[in-house]
Amino acid sequence: MTTFVSIIYVLLGIAISVIVLMQEGNQQGLGSIGGMADSYWGKIKGRSMEGALEKFTKYGTGLFLILALVLNILMK
Repeated sequence: MTTFVSIIYVLLGIAISVIVLMQEGNQQGLGSIGGMADSYWGKIKGRSMEGALEKFTKYGTGLFLILALVLNILMK
């Protein structure tokens, strides 16, 4: 059981690292100060590839933390 969870933990860590590196930066420039950076692409971000990468990052990181706790309990 510990070996299986450890393998999943390592693979998930690698996947999160790759996904974070694939994401675009949040550099909106000076237009974001006045709220002028709200564009069509910004509005549909949740349905785009960038939105999917952000969702995987959130849920993957949560699962990563839970697996870390499970592994800590199993190792004792």
